Amino acid sequence: MTLFNETLNGKESKNLPVNRNGQTTALNAASKAEAIQGWLIDKLAELLEVEPNQIDVGQDFEEYGLESAEAINLSGDLEDFLGCRLPPTLLWDYQNIEALAQYLGHGNLTQIQAGSHVELNSPEIITGLSPIELAQNYPSEIPIENYKFAEFPEYKKLLAQQEQVKNLGNGNPFFVPQETIVNDRTTINGRELINFATYNYIGMCGDPQVAQAAKDAIELYGTSACASRLISGEKPLHRELERELANFIGVEDSIIMVGGHATNVTTIGHLFGNDDLIIYDSLSHNSILQGCFLSGASLVAFPHNDLEALEKILSDRRHRYQRVLIAIEGVYSTDGDIANLPPVIKLKQKYKTLLMVDEAHSIGTIGKTGRGISEYYDINPNDIDLWMGTLSKSFASCGGYIAGSSALVEYLKYTAPGFVFSVGMSPPNAAASLAAVRVLKIEPQRAITLQARAKLFLKLAKEQGLNTGMSQDSPVIPIIVGDSLKSIQISQNLFKRGINVPFMIYPSVPQNGARLRFFITCNHTVEQIRLTIRILAEELNKL
Repeated sequence: MTLFNETLNGKESKNLPVNRNGQTTALNAASKAEAIQGWLIDKLAELLEVEPNQIDVGQDFEEYGLESAEAINLSGDLEDFLGCRLPPTLLWDYQNIEALAQYLGHGNLTQIQAGSHVELNSPEIITGLSPIELAQNYPSEIPIENYKFAEFPEYKKLLAQQEQVKNLGNGNPFFVPQETIVNDRTTINGRELINFATYNYIGMCGDPQVAQAAKDAIELYGTSACASRLISGEKPLHRELERELANFIGVEDSIIMVGGHATNVTTIGHLFGNDDLIIYDSLSHNSILQGCFLSGASLVAFPHNDLEALEKILSDRRHRYQRVLIAIEGVYSTDGDIANLPPVIKLKQKYKTLLMVDEAHSIGTIGKTGRGISEYYDINPNDIDLWMGTLSKSFASCGGYIAGSSALVEYLKYTAPGFVFSVGMSPPNAAASLAAVRVLKIEPQRAITLQARAKLFLKLAKEQGLNTGMSQDSPVIPIIVGDSLKSIQISQNLFKRGINVPFMIYPSVPQNGARLRFFITCNHTVEQIRLTIRILAEELNKL
């Protein structure tokens, strides 16, 4: 479909002139920019639920408080409106409506449509001036905020936010040193507290068997793999762990990488490209989003767990792309709810897509023996193309894995940048995770106990009338406060009373969704949970 030459899917746009046959007439660059600007104003007003005349075309997109999913979806809707392919990061590349409309109105959109992105900062596109003319208009002095980190506006904004938190009177709540093994209890400044700020869900960090395995690995292999595994960093432990993980999950093979966040970034970024589409849940973790951005694929976020919306996107767009990936999580780390996996599998099969499930918070924690969301729903693990998980939570170490078919794993091992060009996982880390997986297979009651403790916490919280959001059947339980400063204050008041629990505020959660986030472990006692709920209710009532 040619841009501005015919209507999109037979629908007329109110911003574009049409002839008696329902076709849009040719527009010059200025008119194109004006039409696009009008569409952006209307769309942003609709998103923000304000009148169009309240939208300032010169105001930065970030000042409107758009979440990343909203910004990406806006770019996707604009792609539909224009009938051509666009980079999903447009709202980051152009700071306001005016600049974006000028770029699209004057730019070479046929290049974008063909899949080769044009230079996003071309001065002729934005200003209509040649580089020489622009150079004559540049200031003779380079502003200090363009070359001194301390003068970056972003950094000054951070300092202002820190000062706001400091004014609450309890110091900096970030980067607080934990002085012992962190489990159901932690020690801070020599003081022991009940702890709900750890991913040590099934008590593997600090377990004697796991610790001994790491010590033995150091004795045998040292503290580092000292090279990329592809060249000379391979240790027998690496393949042992990969085979054990694949067996535990129920698939052919797996690959381990040195960081959980990096596992998502390098895998998604490497497997997908300009001719592909990635559809992800709007509450997906930052690592999934960063992998999406790196890939260069077209991106669409569907409303959280909304399968009707997911199918609508697939129905409308699947045919335009080569590969399509659906990315979801097992347990969502902010809200503690679980993906509705079985119908997603059906959609994947119907529309011939790939499916990725991030099990960072579900492996080891749900399912009758802790084998994750496939066991929770009793589905065939081979129906999912990419299983992703981290080793820093249930498996007491550091790193991440991708599990699936032997073809997938072999391809990643020889080509994924985050694996090929990275040092191999350290021997003690690999040994610790290997021991943790084996212990869980022998002691599945750890997962059973964890589930019982989480169920008790959720039940008692609801009995007190606390807002636990969407949490269900998982060890992640939010207590939604709403106001950011209040959530920080409550967290600090609980700290004073012997309870360590982290808060989450904007932009990690929506503006009115500030919360405390409780991570439950199998080592929490019934008494600790009852005491915590009582004190929590008291502190919330004070505010």
